[in-house]
Amino acid sequence: MSIIPDDLKYANSHEWAKLEQEGLVRVGISDFAQEQLGDVVYVELPDIGRKVKAGEACAVIESVKAASDIYSPVSGEIVDVNSVLTDAPESVNQDSYVHWLFRVKPSDPVELDTLLTSSQYATSTST
Repeated sequence: MSIIPDDLKYANSHEWAKLEQEGLVRVGISDFAQEQLGDVVYVELPDIGRKVKAGEACAVIESVKAASDIYSPVSGEIVDVNSVLTDAPESVNQDSYVHWLFRVKPSDPVELDTLLTSSQYATSTST
């Protein structure tokens, strides 16, 4: 059974988003997504300074099974990446909510309101 924290928002494409105190949005993949991928072996993170639109593919995560695009849940500028994942991509499998992928300075924070709540996401992944 996948873990789905209540304090996060979720995209249908299985990314989670957390609004941080300084107004940045931390992004990672859900527990459900890492379970579906299996053993993660490579993460390609976006470039800092890159401008992204909500729903735009901006990173790639590869497992022994498949490669998957990672989409930004909000529009804005990439301001930080979790460079630990470059050397230890398998960390995502240990805890996908601790081992985030990137942080976005949102151009329109209201976009977070269009994402799924934990209960909506739980419903979408149980079918």
